[in-house]
Amino acid sequence: MREGLVQGRSREAYERLVSSIAERGLDPEGIEGRLRAQRVETPSWGYGNSGTRFKVFSQPGVPRDPFEKIADAAQVHRHTGISPSVAIHIPWDAVEDYGALREHAESLGMRIGAVNPNLFQDEDYRLGSVCNPDEKIRRKATDHLLECVRIAKEVGSEEISLWLADGTNYPGQDSFSERRGRMLGCLSELYDAMPRGMRLLVEYKPFEPAFYHTDIPDWGAALTICQRLGERAQVLVDLGHHLQGTNIEQIVSLLLAEGRLGGFHFNARRYADDDLIVGSTNPFELFLIYVELLEAEEEGRHISYMIDQSHNVEPKIEAMILSVVNLQEAYAKALLVDRRALREARLSGDVLGAHRILQEACATDVRPLCTKVREDLGASPDPVGAFRESGYMQKATEERRGGTPAGWN
Repeated sequence: MREGLVQGRSREAYERLVSSIAERGLDPEGIEGRLRAQRVETPSWGYGNSGTRFKVFSQPGVPRDPFEKIADAAQVHRHTGISPSVAIHIPWDAVEDYGALREHAESLGMRIGAVNPNLFQDEDYRLGSVCNPDEKIRRKATDHLLECVRIAKEVGSEEISLWLADGTNYPGQDSFSERRGRMLGCLSELYDAMPRGMRLLVEYKPFEPAFYHTDIPDWGAALTICQRLGERAQVLVDLGHHLQGTNIEQIVSLLLAEGRLGGFHFNARRYADDDLIVGSTNPFELFLIYVELLEAEEEGRHISYMIDQSHNVEPKIEAMILSVVNLQEAYAKALLVDRRALREARLSGDVLGAHRILQEACATDVRPLCTKVREDLGASPDPVGAFRESGYMQKATEERRGGTPAGWN
């Protein structure tokens, strides 16, 4: 009785929202279609043990290998309907048979997404990887990148997602220009080895772990690297990788104008790269970013949307599900912006009028619409609640006793 009552109320709320959308001159069916087509990739490392720079915290039932990570990721897709791919990290997700890993993913209705090389957890990389002054270490780093291209081919991935921890701690430690030259040489070899259908996504970060300078510190540095490499090299924006006060929406617009926005790592932050659940600290910023991204979608540009989060104190699968739900709702709100009225307000100089149009869309309760879309996709109306009731975590915890849990350490 209670379930039917809740569903009935949800249906009434959905019908009221659809009428409201139509009254704004928007197309409810078109909006629902775009919501059904939304895709968000989750990261394999988000399902293992993780922590702060001081401590890695363990949780019961975390995966012990990449196969179990993909099984957990499949739960996120099962309940949200829009996360059919999972990014992998090498060597964290190294296996003997990548064909078997691909078949395992496909058996669960999943596919392998971006392949992420690791150039920051080897003793040899103390002074950098592809920027290192030692030619032998640069060769080692480049060989790892080429290995990731081979792995991507085996698992059916079309993207290499690259973040470098390279930088220096002291003035005079190394030459800025020489380090850039070394990096471009290594990345050029990587780019040339990639098949024509594969993209290189270059991520940036203004600081950490280096104390004096970081070799790819901002979107401009990443952009110029991509321009030097070729059209299939594009910038990846991580929402946590910015200084306080940075207008990320503007960066999105600039990269779109240059045709070089390749992907997003969604998360949220308070101070730096905190990797909090996306939408948990600044949902209005997330909405505004989607407002900019919609223009690119309408032009048919391919942008990869990925989550990059590590959940330290909250249940991992539930946190990932909530992240995807937050992205569904932010995307839905952006779709409700009356763009014609917004343009008219801008051209007439109506400053507050334009701002209020955005506020109205962002303040709309889109949960009934997202619930309907998930039902259309065969997913769960209440994803977190449905997962909790499924018993999956209890079963996984029992089955995964013994062995070594996956994690940073």
